[in-house]
Amino acid sequence: MPCDPDLADTAAFCQAYGVAPEDSANTILVVGKGEPPAYAACVVLATTKLDVNKAVRKRLGVRKASFASAEETKALTGMLIGGVTAFGLPEGLAIWVDSRVLGRERVVLGGGSRSLKLSVDPAMLMALPDVEIVDDLAV
Repeated sequence: MPCDPDLADTAAFCQAYGVAPEDSANTILVVGKGEPPAYAACVVLATTKLDVNKAVRKRLGVRKASFASAEETKALTGMLIGGVTAFGLPEGLAIWVDSRVLGRERVVLGGGSRSLKLSVDPAMLMALPDVEIVDDLAV
């Protein structure tokens, strides 16, 4: 679905396009601090908060983890924050989907650019390479 790039951020998008936040999901790139850095893409509902300090850090096996910067996200995925999608990510990049995402009938997530969103059956995420469904990835 087309989207005004100025309204691509989740809250603005949901309000402008009448999408319930609980039916919107964000794909967030995270990085584990270390040499080399470890990356993963996390898909969580917009009504939840990615648990970077516990769930992500533990899964990455690092002492410190954070959200990847806009620059890291663009360099690794080719996508801008606000448009990142779980579909078409680089091979070998872990994709972790919070189990609550699968409980929705449909979810709207980034379409690869700030001017596009995808409305999909969340079960489609299960077909992605390197995907894992994670309980309590978000709080």
